[in-house]
Amino acid sequence: MKIAGLQKTTLLDYPGKVACTVFLAGCNFRCPYCQNAEIAFAQGGEDIARAELLAFLRRRKGILDGVCVTGGEPLIHAEVKGLLEEIKALGYAVKLDTNGAFPERLQALCSAGLVDFVAMDIKHAPSKYPLAAGVPADMDAVRESAAFLRKGSIPYELRTTVARGLHTAADMEEIGRWLTGAERYYLQNFRAGDTLPAGCTLEPFTDEEMQALKKALAKYIPAAKIRGEGE
Repeated sequence: MKIAGLQKTTLLDYPGKVACTVFLAGCNFRCPYCQNAEIAFAQGGEDIARAELLAFLRRRKGILDGVCVTGGEPLIHAEVKGLLEEIKALGYAVKLDTNGAFPERLQALCSAGLVDFVAMDIKHAPSKYPLAAGVPADMDAVRESAAFLRKGSIPYELRTTVARGLHTAADMEEIGRWLTGAERYYLQNFRAGDTLPAGCTLEPFTDEEMQALKKALAKYIPAAKIRGEGE
């Protein structure tokens, strides 16, 4: 398990907390709009020793409230459990980012008290999931993870990164029917950048188009918001 990056301070990644973000390399998906492609595809990033990370967290006690563990896909690594145990032992709250492909690990970590908040990426409407995941996705696993979070045993958010040429308002309606009544759902507009996969030709939506996507989703998920809007 490679620790491929560390953002030492963030006020955005963990709702209501001053946190740092730990990036773990590797992912089972190949999303065409991935903002951390080098890390997710295990082709770059740093190589931070676990002892170095834990030493940093000890020094920052009393300054940071939480640690966000992201990727890539953190749950691709069985060893993530040991890392979370060490982070929790230092007194930090833990937020986990996941694509939902590993429901058994997700549930086990939450049941063990090692995760305090989960952000799950909903890649696309179920009928089109491979277009956004970049590979054939195990929808039974994704559905199980989403269903577990929606039971409300742990605070969570669901989120979809949307891009012109990949998502439509009809897709948002399909997602809405699947996840009707989700308590916290964000649409995130695609952002161009240097860390995207090679050959990415997707574009962001306009503000007006984002509002139309939100309206379609909000028919079924009234809590749906556009990331950054009114926050």
